[in-house]
Amino acid sequence: MRTRGGVRLFSAFGFFRSFRFFPGGSFFPLCVCGVFFLAGFAGCSGGGSSSSSPGGRGAQDKGGERITIYFIPRNMGNSYFEALAVGFNNAISQLGENNFNFVYTGPDTAGALRQLPYIEEAVKAGADAIFIAANSDTGLNGAFDKARSAGVRVYSINQDIPGSEAHRDAAILPVPFDVLGAAQVEFLAAQMGYRGEFAILSATREAPDQNTWIAFMREELKKHKYSRMRLVDIVYGKEEREASRKAMRELIGKHPNLRGVIAPTTVGLLAASSIVRELGLAAKIKITGVGLPSEMEEFVLDGTCGGFYLWNPTLQGYMAAFLVWNEKMEGVSPEPAAVFSAGKLGEYTILPSGQIYTSDAPVLYTKANIQEAALLF
Repeated sequence: MRTRGGVRLFSAFGFFRSFRFFPGGSFFPLCVCGVFFLAGFAGCSGGGSSSSSPGGRGAQDKGGERITIYFIPRNMGNSYFEALAVGFNNAISQLGENNFNFVYTGPDTAGALRQLPYIEEAVKAGADAIFIAANSDTGLNGAFDKARSAGVRVYSINQDIPGSEAHRDAAILPVPFDVLGAAQVEFLAAQMGYRGEFAILSATREAPDQNTWIAFMREELKKHKYSRMRLVDIVYGKEEREASRKAMRELIGKHPNLRGVIAPTTVGLLAASSIVRELGLAAKIKITGVGLPSEMEEFVLDGTCGGFYLWNPTLQGYMAAFLVWNEKMEGVSPEPAAVFSAGKLGEYTILPSGQIYTSDAPVLYTKANIQEAALLF
């Protein structure tokens, strides 16, 4: 069920299901000190604040129209993408909420064609920019081209669309993907003693980010130190909790000698950990991947999961809002070599590939740092 014109709140870290930010609406303030700290919820629908934009300028001074941004995640109800949306709203509260219309909307389940109506909606609404975590490398190219022809900037966020980069304007990524792919393999290998069978529990078959990470994992596995390890299967949980749990159970049943699993998806890692704990297999099957500290804290502390990787997902949303602001207010076109200010994050340069990384490397979360991180996202 989609909610329009307001906020639906769930748990403190579930954030919200569907969110539209308009002047006078709610926003989530965060403060940035290298990473964001979730300070609390400020404002409520119909009782917004009147924060000013830098230098006292607003979008109205540039023609009287607010900047409209659409953020279309892979699927709604996903805590990871909700954290990205928090980053957008932090930047908007800093830049002046009266300068923006922010729409966070998308399909309930992952699938490339399921995102199409939301792209079309953004174009009809006269959006200035679409940020999308596409469910396919190629399936939305036609829609992207139509949007850009209508004057809408199209940005990939949290991933790129390999082979289809010409159909978007730029891409905001969390970290270099080759680094993340190799890191997951190395961490799992160390837990497994560099020997034995392992598998990958991914999101959807077409997911560009997971498929890219997996490609880099395969490259890493060519190194001699992994010669006694064998990748026996890759399965897909559709970026859904129950489907991921089912896929994990089937993996264990199909491969009785399984000693490790990499789940490069927050939904998959949570599902894999829950199944391993339920079956009492934590001593036999080692788990790592990509996860949210707030969701994975209990599994790390009880030893089910030895550790996993992530970055601060809110940084991408924060940077995205500033990228649009810089073009609209400062005339900085989102082209390779362009330098723009990302507020409290500092200045960034768009790479020749059109990509922008928020961080140089992922963070490994273990018992040593999971509790502090779980308070943030």
